[in-house]
Amino acid sequence: MTSKAAVYRGNKTFTLEAREVAPPAKGEVQIDVAYCGICGTDLHIYLGHMDKRVGFERTVGHEMSGTISAIGEGVEGLAAGQRIVVRPLDACGHCPACDAGHQHICHNLKFIGIDTEGAFQQKWNVPAHTIHVLPDNLSLRHAALIEPLAVACHDVKRARLQPGEDVVVIGGGPIGLLVALVARHAGGQVTISEINENRLAFAEKLGFRTVNPKLVNAAAFVAESTNGKGADVVFEVSGTQPGVDLMTAVAATRGRIVMVAIHASKPQIDLFQFFWRELEMLGARVYHPQDFEQAMALLEDGVVDCDNFITDIQRLDAIQGAFEALTKNPNAMKSMIQVSEEPA
Repeated sequence: MTSKAAVYRGNKTFTLEAREVAPPAKGEVQIDVAYCGICGTDLHIYLGHMDKRVGFERTVGHEMSGTISAIGEGVEGLAAGQRIVVRPLDACGHCPACDAGHQHICHNLKFIGIDTEGAFQQKWNVPAHTIHVLPDNLSLRHAALIEPLAVACHDVKRARLQPGEDVVVIGGGPIGLLVALVARHAGGQVTISEINENRLAFAEKLGFRTVNPKLVNAAAFVAESTNGKGADVVFEVSGTQPGVDLMTAVAATRGRIVMVAIHASKPQIDLFQFFWRELEMLGARVYHPQDFEQAMALLEDGVVDCDNFITDIQRLDAIQGAFEALTKNPNAMKSMIQVSEEPA
């Protein structure tokens, strides 16, 4: 049996290839992939930033939804025909992090779709322990947003956000906006800082207070809107040095700063502010299984306007153009690839 797969070949190039698909091995399931979103990490791969890690013959992609088509030996509790998403983490199970219950940040973690084969292919074999079964009323198209929404759920959980607290999200891209939505649902009073006017307009349509730090003093804006206190919780999602400068400038006394973005180079951080105002910095990486379940529940509750959040959907054979367009269009929220011919 063959499956069409988009293969990263380096030099900003994907090729669509027919590959032989093996049956699912022991402990695996085989999935007919329906949709897969293009993640910021996928863009880094496309731009050549992760060639040493990924190589030049890998199928990437992990923000997906699909249907189980076959079950490997020893898999229990799952069946062909079930609509699912994959939590793309494969932990070793025996390192100090795993022993402490932190499998999501395993010392030897394999991120499926980066370190191993991913979801930009029609048939995909994955470990059964990564599977989350979808509720009946959630479409496969919307379900492809569960993985990035689970990131946001984990970020907000790490922040220990309490209802009524003032929140600043620095960066209004896809993850930043999802963080803002989850934080607001948790009771936070959210301000989004972003320099892209189109993204600011999108956030404002969703009812968020916004500030453009290129046009106004964002720290003064946040101070004024919080009666001089500042933000109890700050999420740094921009991945930029100006964003890092702003995160300490807007934080309240004993504020909590959550580092969400991956920075391409080491940023300079104003550590004096951590001493002066007893700030906390918290790292947030990927997610727990519970974060996936929470993301599903939030989508069921309509917390995310999925149809407006999904900017465009391209077919698998148009994946090269989809990536090229994303590098030229900073306004897109979520571009998605329809992997199967006719997903349910």
